[in-house]
Amino acid sequence: METGPDSLFVTLLLLLHSSHSESEKFEVLGPTDVIAAVAGDDIILPCYLKPNISAEDMTVDWLNLDFLDGRVYRYQNHRIIRDDQIPFYRGRTSLFKEELWKGNTSLKLTRVQGTDEGHYKCLVQSKSWYDDFTIQVLVEAVGSKPVVSIEGHREGGMGLLCESEGWHPQPELVWLDSKGVHLSAGPPESHRDFKGFYTVKQHVIVQETDTNRFTCRVQQSRINEKMETEVHLPSELFDTTPWRISFIVLCCLGAITVIGLSLAIYCIRIKKGVIIDHLKMQRDFETIRRHAVNVTLDPDTAHCKLILSEDRKQVRHGELNQVLSDNRKRLTNWSGILGNEGFSGKFYYEVKVEGKTEWTLGVVRKSIYRYLGFRPNLKKGCWTVELEDGKYTAHADSPVTLLLRAKPQKVGVFVDYEKCQVSFYNVEDRCHIYSFTGCTFTEKLYPFFNPGGSDSISLVICPVDATD
Repeated sequence: METGPDSLFVTLLLLLHSSHSESEKFEVLGPTDVIAAVAGDDIILPCYLKPNISAEDMTVDWLNLDFLDGRVYRYQNHRIIRDDQIPFYRGRTSLFKEELWKGNTSLKLTRVQGTDEGHYKCLVQSKSWYDDFTIQVLVEAVGSKPVVSIEGHREGGMGLLCESEGWHPQPELVWLDSKGVHLSAGPPESHRDFKGFYTVKQHVIVQETDTNRFTCRVQQSRINEKMETEVHLPSELFDTTPWRISFIVLCCLGAITVIGLSLAIYCIRIKKGVIIDHLKMQRDFETIRRHAVNVTLDPDTAHCKLILSEDRKQVRHGELNQVLSDNRKRLTNWSGILGNEGFSGKFYYEVKVEGKTEWTLGVVRKSIYRYLGFRPNLKKGCWTVELEDGKYTAHADSPVTLLLRAKPQKVGVFVDYEKCQVSFYNVEDRCHIYSFTGCTFTEKLYPFFNPGGSDSISLVICPVDATD
């Protein structure tokens, strides 16, 4: 077999390409142990390349896998890319740029908070190769000393309330008697703030004992921490003897007399108070309307049975499926359509629903595209209010039935991104319908519309005139 100059040249090129490809390969490594972070501290998430080649010309992504589209930090083309970064990481993340040349892609995270807990992926990409490594971060925060307040006489004893805040993970609250025996109490209540820290509280009714000493204990087994407060109730608080009851009755009779004399004045003042409250509500509502944005509908997201107006300001339900282009953005299993533009910060828009017997309005995050087979709900990143079968419902963790004084003809939707809140208003009556609070926003929010299938009347996006 003869080998000419051409075949030798091709062989040489293949060898050079193979050598170059091998030189581009690398591993991304980090610690295998869980990183325990104390709230308020600064931490470093170690990540490095093996061999220790330069990452200066590569793309470095840090992702929180517990969030949809959870970008924590991106370095690309020698600069920081802040697009699509989860808002609560802004200003708290950085790389060690002076060490990128030797393959150090570790992330520094400052002022750790509860929402930082999760699984973090360090993803490094060159032009021809990529690798990643995952690190788990657990956040620990010891909350405040429990505060116990006396709520007064309750059926069967004295009512107490215990409350503690600033915990992570979520703690357990228990009531104990002087012997350390658990007391039967009401259901525990908990709330998570926008930084991911928990507040817990619980009511209990206690009966008189030989010591009248009771303890509220808040404990978290994972971090092996507890805080407790003991209270002593004087026996007089439990005293319900006949002479005391008689004294109370006499006091009540005296109070009735005073109330009778004051009733006319009270009625006048309460009427005045209602007027003042109404004026305040109108003033607050007009302030909200100043955050109005221009919303148009995105036809690429429309369900095949929805019909849009030419100006993309109206949508209604049709009887037949339309032949539409197939794309990953289109809602298929759930009738709906998104606004053409996503928003953050404060924004407001209004929709005319007059005459309709069914509709759903609100906001969703862009990643709703990933759940085309699911009805939108809070867990999928949808904050909506619905009219169906004559009932108004807010789709929270569990549906909340809304009892409205008047049927809205026009609905206003207001988002305060920084306060993590989505609110709905009856525009004509200038009154509040419902608010989702303590929301978790990680990306821009898109207006959502579903005209329902029970009528052919359009939902109409209305211009907002702050002087209306």
